[in-house]
Amino acid sequence: MSIALSRSGTVAGAVLARATASDSNQMLVERIAVGDKLAMQVLFARHRTAIYRWLCRLVGNETVAEDLLSDVFFDVWRQAGRFEGRSAVTTWLLSIARFKALSARRRRTDVELDETIETTVADCADNAEVALEKKHQGEMLRGALTKLSPEHREIIDLVYYHEKSVDDAAQILSIPSATVKTRMFYAARSWLSWCREPES
Repeated sequence: MSIALSRSGTVAGAVLARATASDSNQMLVERIAVGDKLAMQVLFARHRTAIYRWLCRLVGNETVAEDLLSDVFFDVWRQAGRFEGRSAVTTWLLSIARFKALSARRRRTDVELDETIETTVADCADNAEVALEKKHQGEMLRGALTKLSPEHREIIDLVYYHEKSVDDAAQILSIPSATVKTRMFYAARSWLSWCREPES
């Protein structure tokens, strides 16, 4: 089998691009279990941003989140053979990340959620006024999110930002589905009421 390379490309890059497009996450974990480094690179490339952002929201510190991200994927490398496929790979990754974040928070005394998490990059097509409005709205939503208890913040994060189902969130948090639904209801109600509060 021959692989055509661009001037700046490599064999690993070509294989990585093909693997990224065609392999499912489950297949990648199976390949990681037998020591496939390229599969590990693909899985990391696919999920690092979402896992990192979630860790940042949980621990409130970018440096700690970066360290935890490395720990999460190191555990994936070591424990890929134990993955049984009873949940989605993303659910498994978020479970590992949550455990790491909770352990880090227990070790730290300053567990305050950082209110200065930067907003997402504005759309290039947005003019300055639209970009400023999006930034303001994001700051308002994040401010309201920081007012929630850690348990409610996790629910909102998993269900609304990571688009996890109630059952997936229950599995990640190790709680019953009914508890997820109850927390989701009260968290959403509180969050929305804070978002609607007039500015002082």
